[in-house]
Amino acid sequence: MPHYMPIMMNLREQRCVVVGGGAVAERKTQALLEAGAKAVVISPSATAWLQERSEDNKIEWVKRRFRKGDLAGAFLAFAATDQEQVNADIVREAKNTGIPVNDTSEGERGSFITPSVFRRGGLIVAVSTSGAGPSASRRLSREIEERFGDDYERYIDFLSAARALIKSRVAESSQRKHLLRLLAEMDILTLIREGSFQPWSEEALIAWIDQYRGNCE
Repeated sequence: MPHYMPIMMNLREQRCVVVGGGAVAERKTQALLEAGAKAVVISPSATAWLQERSEDNKIEWVKRRFRKGDLAGAFLAFAATDQEQVNADIVREAKNTGIPVNDTSEGERGSFITPSVFRRGGLIVAVSTSGAGPSASRRLSREIEERFGDDYERYIDFLSAARALIKSRVAESSQRKHLLRLLAEMDILTLIREGSFQPWSEEALIAWIDQYRGNCE
């Protein structure tokens, strides 16, 4: 079993190619669109959902079978056809050109796999069994999701706003690190759960930054 390294990738405006037009290709394409990628689907046929996205210019649909060279300029590729040999050809071309590729029919053959994911605003939790059991990953993901309520979404939103303001207003790296450490140590999540947390205005955040920025060691 491969030992995978989990990463989070920024796909905004990146060209990502999905070869295949069935239900699996649809799921991969939907995830790409949610990540802000430029999705290209290559397949002679496609699901109704994919066709609608093509008509709305949300994706580029190349209505034919995969050809050598179709991955040129791609940031990521997904081999999502129902033909094993075609998927193998896609993987081979991707690896030869240095493009990360996911083989949906045989995960270990590709260079990466996609975990089961759920989101709470800016919080992203991914669960993987290293390809041993996708259904088990989905079940574990659902179990974990049940333990995370909307309070985490509010907490992450607060952290995101505070961090962005600190980075924009504080140039000195030691001061930024000090403020971010103080921010992490604040038990905001408990206050949110207790219902006693009041969202900070931008003015309040600025006042807090100005108060503590000079107290770094």
